[in-house]
Formats: sequence, C-alpha cells, structure tokens
Amino acid sequence: MKLVDIDNLEPGQLLGRTLFSENGTVLLSAGVQLTVFMISTLRRLGVPMVYISEPGAPEIQLDEVLSEQTKQAVISQMSATFNALRSGKEFSARAISLSVDQLMDDVLRNQNVLVQLSDIRTADNALYLHSMNVCMMATMVGANMGFNMLQLKELAIGALLHDIGKLGATGPEEGRTHHAWRGFELLKLKREYSLLTAHVAFQHHEAPDGSGEPRGISGEEIHAYAKITAVANIYDNLVHGAGELPRLQPHEAIERLHALSDTTLDREILIEFLKIVSVYPNGVSVRLSNRLIGIVVAQHRGLPGRPIVRVIAREGESSAARELDLARLPTLFIEAVIN
Repeated sequence: MKLVDIDNLEPGQLLGRTLFSENGTVLLSAGVQLTVFMISTLRRLGVPMVYISEPGAPEIQLDEVLSEQTKQAVISQMSATFNALRSGKEFSARAISLSVDQLMDDVLRNQNVLVQLSDIRTADNALYLHSMNVCMMATMVGANMGFNMLQLKELAIGALLHDIGKLGATGPEEGRTHHAWRGFELLKLKREYSLLTAHVAFQHHEAPDGSGEPRGISGEEIHAYAKITAVANIYDNLVHGAGELPRLQPHEAIERLHALSDTTLDREILIEFLKIVSVYPNGVSVRLSNRLIGIVVAQHRGLPGRPIVRVIAREGESSAARELDLARLPTLFIEAVIN
C-alpha cells in the first residue's frame, strides 16, 4: 500500500482505504479498481491523497487503532447528532455514550498501535472524521497517562463533542458567541454527562500562556482533558489542512507542535501525545541520508521516528529491494518525504 497524491492517480489502480460518506455508509470500498470517473469524483470531493494497493508488490500492513465497523458506527452517530442540532432538536446522549464505548474498546485493545491518520476525508465527512480522530487520539493519550475508565469516558465524550458548539445556538449572554462557549452551554445541560465533559468543549482553545480563547485562562486553570484534546485537535487540523491551514506531512505537523510547546500547548501533554503518533506513516515514500529511496513499511512503538523502510531504489537509479530497520541503524536517518 502506498500513499499517492490525487493528481498522480491513474485509472486501474486499486483503492487501498475505504471511503465513507457523511452518514457512515461506504461510498468506495478498499480494493475497488479506480476509473476516470471515480478519480474525478474524489477530486471533486476535495480528497488530497489516498492509499493505493499495488498488485504483485509486497503488501504493506497499515495497522489501525479503530476497526472499520467502529469508524462506521461513530461517523453515523456523529452525523445523526449534528443533524439533530442543525434541526434544533435534542441529540441522544445515550447513543453517543454507546459509540464512545465501542471506540474505547478498540483503543484499549490496540494501545501498541501508532496512530496513522489514513482515512479519506471529503468536504461532507470532514467534521465527523475530525471529531472521531480527536477522540481516538485523546483517549490513547489518557490511557497511556493511566486514567481510569471513568476518566477515559469523560475525556472521550468531551473530545468527540469538542466542536459541538459549531452547530449549537448562541450562548445566552452577550459576547458568548465563540463555539467553545456554545459547546459548553449545550453539554452542561446533559445530565448524563459529567460537567468535566462540558469543560473539554469549553477549554480546548485555551492556552497555557493565557493567549487562548474564549476566556484567556492559563496554566492549571485549564483541565487536563482540555489540554489533551487541544493537542489532538491541532495535530489533526495540521495533517488535514483544515480551514486556511496548509496540509502538512505528519513529521512537519509534529515540528509545528514542538514550536507551540509551553505557549499554545502544554509541554507535558505534548510529550505524551508524541508517543502515540507515527512520524512517518506506513506507505510514505522517503529518501534516506545515504540517498536510498524507500517506502515505510512498519513502525516501532517506542521509536516513532525510526521506522522500517523497504528500499526500492538509489536516488537516480534502481536498487535491489531490501528492508532497513532504522532503529538498528543509528547513523542512518530519513532526510526527506517524497510526495
């Protein structure tokens, strides 16, 4: 499996990852042979890159934290929740809770898997996939930090619904128009949820140095749940180029996170977050410091920046295929990601 820019796709190639619609149904299944029409549709939907399977080539395993069934369930429930809010109706707190339970089961079962955000994102499903990814990453961080099940559930629900204020009504007091205020006002009324869950939506744009929004609180005034969600939120936005942000490769996004440490992001939380993400995801083409060209094929849980690379060429020429484990080769490093 290889990560390919949408402009480099060709008819006949096999799609490597399933494409979900905004309500969680499958639009294109993994393994389908792409046609000119399908490629045109992907481009129209705003898809920047996709994973492609290469027949005859050694398969690259893309380990996932969440199963396809869990992704469908969460996306479907987020669609139902946000559509209810758009219509001015109440959403089901119990249904959200059940979806979060399913997601937490996957996270706890796959704690040794590094996060590789590989799902195909479109204009229609972007908000739901973003919410799911932030929830998944926040839950992984919380689990690594030793949170108990009650704490994990509070964090997971808050992270999944951190942007719910983008759909809610304006806050009751003048000036409370920021979506963090609106999210807090919506969630604090849900008696099924802890007030700490509402504070995730309330505080996920606050910053340790007091420069955040909507209240400009700082340091320990910001709850740990919100600090964790803030890191996951920014990382997912950077990797997918949300809003006016340019789309960054994971290693570039991680560099950006480092630059935000102690100002926008909590340093200790950031250290924990960097333990769960893959710096160079499987399927990415890279150039090594010895001029060899290869594809990342496997990860090391404790060394996310030192993956296993399958060599396919030397720069400017061909080369015999072999695998190099960068964890065992300390003088060899990844020099660049090749788009």
